[in-house]
Amino acid sequence: MTTEPARIARPAHVPFWRRPFRIIRENRRAYLIISAAAYGLAIIGFVIGLIFPDLNAAQAASLEEDGTGELVRWLVNIPPLFALTILGVNLFRLSLLTIVLPSLIVPFAGLAFFSYWAVETGITLFPASAEGWVALIPHSLTFVIELQAYILLLLGAYLLGKYWLFPRTVGAKNRRQGYLRGLQRIGLLALPAFALLVVGAVWEAYSLRYFIHPLSQLML
Repeated sequence: MTTEPARIARPAHVPFWRRPFRIIRENRRAYLIISAAAYGLAIIGFVIGLIFPDLNAAQAASLEEDGTGELVRWLVNIPPLFALTILGVNLFRLSLLTIVLPSLIVPFAGLAFFSYWAVETGITLFPASAEGWVALIPHSLTFVIELQAYILLLLGAYLLGKYWLFPRTVGAKNRRQGYLRGLQRIGLLALPAFALLVVGAVWEAYSLRYFIHPLSQLML
């Protein structure tokens, strides 16, 4: 009696666009902790701004002194250019320089730098006027969208540090292999993060241009 050779089970192929979501699912606990920390730090900053309004005023004065405030007021009238500028700042200054690049040099460094940014941004978000509270309504959605993008990159930075320092926990032979696997995870998570940053930039630019004034007229 002959028997048919047993078939070797192969792992199911995961479509490329679903791989980032698989990473999130496989690291759900880390994702939830990072999310809670990111939102928590921003809220702490907002409370600090509430308790110490002079900090917010000092930051606003600094933006006026370096010309940022005037530039923003000019860009608001040109939403497409404003959206592109916002995307550039969020993509290079915050995503790349604050989270990704530091983590490529020192494990988990991006998480530390982002923590400081989250608190500082929370302070900045505290409205100093009635119009500011109205503007906070659409801007809250902007912040949630953009923060979700940063959380994905933070998860990638965490996984890079974990794979780099403890390669055997993920089946890597050495730290070099663990580092390369971490880079792959960051690359995959950067795809949905970029999409969220695009959505956030477009929403922020057009909401500031077309929503704030009607809302102010309606609510104030």
